[in-house]
Amino acid sequence: MTMRKSLSLLGVVAVAALLATGCAGPEKKLGRGFNNIGEVIRMGEMRRSVEQAGVFQGSPAAHGHGLVSGFNKSMVRIGVGVYEVVTFPIPSYDPVFSNYLTPGPSYPDSYKPGLPSDPLFDTDTALGFSGGDVAPIVPGSRFAIFRSP
Repeated sequence: MTMRKSLSLLGVVAVAALLATGCAGPEKKLGRGFNNIGEVIRMGEMRRSVEQAGVFQGSPAAHGHGLVSGFNKSMVRIGVGVYEVVTFPIPSYDPVFSNYLTPGPSYPDSYKPGLPSDPLFDTDTALGFSGGDVAPIVPGSRFAIFRSP
């Protein structure tokens, strides 16, 4: 079989598998793969391992152990991400290495991701939405929609 025929056959099989399973499984696997590849920038596993080693072991040598463990987990997460991106149209859409890694991104316990502090997400003081009571005329109304700085 020539290379061109085998590649076209592989493409037909991938499209058939994608159409047979719908979009939810491959889409979830591809997104999880991109999140895992983003570990290069996020470095959540490394920060979490160093924090956990410092909290539970307490010695200065524990930070080195946490650093090595975090680096190993980060490399595994990146490898799993590359694998999931490459194989996203192929079924099984369940997370791999879930006994070693959490399916979602990992963060230290001292950090909870949320919206960034940005003018896009902050209240608009120029339009008068800086806070205050909802109904200041009504006696006893202490319900505030925004807190003033």
